[in-house]
Amino acid sequence: MQFLQKDLTKGELVNLYKGLLLPRMIEEKMLVLLRQGKISKWFSGIGQEAISVGATMALQQDEWIMPLHRNLGVFTSRKMPLSKLFKQWQGNKDGYSKGRERSFHFGNKEHFICGMISHLGPQLAIADGVALAYKLKKEQKVSLTFTGDGGTSEGDFHEALNTAAVWDLPVIFIIENNGYGLSTPTSEQYRCKSLIDKAAGYGIEAVQIDGNNILTVYDTIKGVREYCIKNQKPYLIECMTFRMRGHEEASGVKYVPKNLFEAWEKKDPIKNYEQWLQEENILTGDDIVALKGTTKNYIEAELLAGFVSEKIVADTEEEVADVYSANKLTFADPVVVIDNSTLLNKAGEYASSEKKFINAISDGLEQSLAMHPNLVLMGQDIAEYGGAFKVTEGFVEKFGKERIRNTPLCESAIVGATLGLSLEGYKSVMEMQFGDFVTVGFNQIINNLAKIYYRWGQNADVVIRMPTGGGVGAGPFHSQSNEAWFVHTPGLKVIYPSTPADAKGLLIAAINDPNPVMYFEHKALYRSINGNVPDAYYEIEIGKAKHVNEGEDISIITYGAGVHWALEYARNHPSISVDILDLRTLLPLDYAAIKSCVARTGKVLILHEDCLIGGIGGEIAAWIAEHCYTLLDAPIMRCASLDTPIPFSIELEKNFMAYSRLGETVNKLIGY
Repeated sequence: MQFLQKDLTKGELVNLYKGLLLPRMIEEKMLVLLRQGKISKWFSGIGQEAISVGATMALQQDEWIMPLHRNLGVFTSRKMPLSKLFKQWQGNKDGYSKGRERSFHFGNKEHFICGMISHLGPQLAIADGVALAYKLKKEQKVSLTFTGDGGTSEGDFHEALNTAAVWDLPVIFIIENNGYGLSTPTSEQYRCKSLIDKAAGYGIEAVQIDGNNILTVYDTIKGVREYCIKNQKPYLIECMTFRMRGHEEASGVKYVPKNLFEAWEKKDPIKNYEQWLQEENILTGDDIVALKGTTKNYIEAELLAGFVSEKIVADTEEEVADVYSANKLTFADPVVVIDNSTLLNKAGEYASSEKKFINAISDGLEQSLAMHPNLVLMGQDIAEYGGAFKVTEGFVEKFGKERIRNTPLCESAIVGATLGLSLEGYKSVMEMQFGDFVTVGFNQIINNLAKIYYRWGQNADVVIRMPTGGGVGAGPFHSQSNEAWFVHTPGLKVIYPSTPADAKGLLIAAINDPNPVMYFEHKALYRSINGNVPDAYYEIEIGKAKHVNEGEDISIITYGAGVHWALEYARNHPSISVDILDLRTLLPLDYAAIKSCVARTGKVLILHEDCLIGGIGGEIAAWIAEHCYTLLDAPIMRCASLDTPIPFSIELEKNFMAYSRLGETVNKLIGY
């Protein structure tokens, strides 16, 4: 192993050695504690320290890093106290995630480290978002993200590289090629000669280096960082290394040929560097012994402090409260909601205009862009073309291409990028061209956006617009109603307006909210529904339903297009007094409004366009049965679409829709 000092001072060389020594000695201690049952699990990075330490020390302290579970050197090089890290590994309340996450599945904004999730690939796109924020701020910074050789097989790897290349983002992608993804060797992961070959397909520069040589890693990252900043482009680095322990300690290493251990033992990053430091008279043997003694004493002292933790006691109220970040935005002259129906400013008067549903959404976006200079819109074809439905038409001319961004067809990467933007204080609205396409970004939404605040206190200031619903003859992949998928996920908020005024006010509220919001907009309502919309910048409170029709015979609880179906039915059947509640927000639900609706008539019909099984109607019916049983005069009825995919043929689609069975269900309820 050849070490090149170049222009590094003796002090810098020794600091690199200290940086290597600390995670190695911590790991050796952790393996002892694991055998003693004092920690429950450990993913060892022994033999790979040079990559984590060299990369981290080559960056500025305020540049974001996205590590994985074998990157202890990132955390130690960022000077995170071992005592608190140990509390984290034990699952203590005073660790970094209040006992809610394991080992290295956490982040910390103070140290500019973004915690991983088990799916590995999503980290890469977050780095894209952070780099985009740096680019927008015109800061001379890079983001850096790690993946393994196995992770390069994931779609997220390819999406993130493609997005970084297309957007010219200063991202450093590091592949730790340690030969195995758990037990699967690289020969079963890819067929290219080396992983840097994958970079060429995306127009990205790449280099393969010895990942066990700390000076090579440090010098390479330093140079690549300068390249990325100067050229505003990404770069891929493949670090060749080896995992000297199992994927985790419980998995063992029986699947690894013995000769590989023997060969890589000779390439140990610490032993080789120690030898070179002594040969170059930078450190003596006594110096090394002394440094190891100092490091050991530090570790023992920190562990003593780390063991001092009160027994964790579950607090249900705190657990529930920590799912969402509090909204701290304030405005000088906000428009308020009075009686859930009349929108007034402080003077008690407002100007308004007749607008279509789609224009109200555009209005909300445009005013939000003006209100928040840190708001970025992203989506396929949303720039010059104005989006598939022309919601953002004309925005590029007003706000520029930096803020109105066309995206590649990389839904997962773009969702990940929204989270990266949030790390740097940006707001973002992503348009799924059709709500159906959200499945491609599902993991990022469900496991990253939704859970990150609960896991380590980092909010995801993201709105995902979801053009949704049928009635337009678009078939199974452009017409689904999939809101229930997200209602089941704590950490998300789910909004589904039915009128232009609500569409604008709720969209503005969603953008102002610091939490991830799934904002559903029914395509069939875009140009078919008009309404009076205040011209002012106003919010409608998230989580508040609206009583839209007084009635005494039956109550219909619904949302979206269902509101218009219910109103039409009431108009066409004046002999039946129909009470109608528009939920507007599906997560969180307005349970007080639901209970009042039940109490008004005692007969409840829950109407939605989604399929019956697994639809939100089942959850609402269960809650009513549990909490409002004494108010009921009849069984709770549900009217939903068929439990089939939504068909293309207009006649088949009409038969599929819940609307076709509304009258039948009402008659059945009235009959009780």
